[in-house]
Amino acid sequence: MKTNSSGMIETAKNAIVSAIKGSGDVVQATVNTITQMLSTTIKDTGKVGTSITDTIADVASGAVRGTVQVGADLGQATKGIMLGVIRGTKKAGTEVLHTVSHTAEVAVRDTVRVGGDLEAATTGLVEGAIAGAQEMGIGAEEAASAAADGALKAAREAGSTAVETVRKAVAKTTNGANAVLKKPEMAVSNN
Repeated sequence: MKTNSSGMIETAKNAIVSAIKGSGDVVQATVNTITQMLSTTIKDTGKVGTSITDTIADVASGAVRGTVQVGADLGQATKGIMLGVIRGTKKAGTEVLHTVSHTAEVAVRDTVRVGGDLEAATTGLVEGAIAGAQEMGIGAEEAASAAADGALKAAREAGSTAVETVRKAVAKTTNGANAVLKKPEMAVSNN
């Protein structure tokens, strides 16, 4: 299973690198690539024994890594990742808020691993969740909160500096929706 996961991450990374290099619009290149990859891959998940959650994680991880590799704006890319995941999983019947939270968690975890701009990544994820929520008919604040909670969960694993960076990014959320951290007691770090 690890080999399949590594292969999907690498495939997503290479697709993102190509898409970003071939387009001046990081958000749209990422949205299109992620949406297409997920739409295609989710059809086959039952055949290969991979869950949709694992597929989302692999594609998001590859997208973060590819973005950092080409030096593109991680905030723009994570916004595109979030929108692409929401659009790509739409027909799969996944629970949207769980998908938003999981995507944010994976993207933040990989951003930390590759030394990317954590604040920009978090801001992009929350903005993407807001835009995606509007498309899916869900409340923008609910979606922003789900993204913030997922980002915070991953940040807690990375330590107090990451937690503070994510909190700062969430506090700057725009587009008229405020992310409310639903589990603030869990976000407090004793480090």
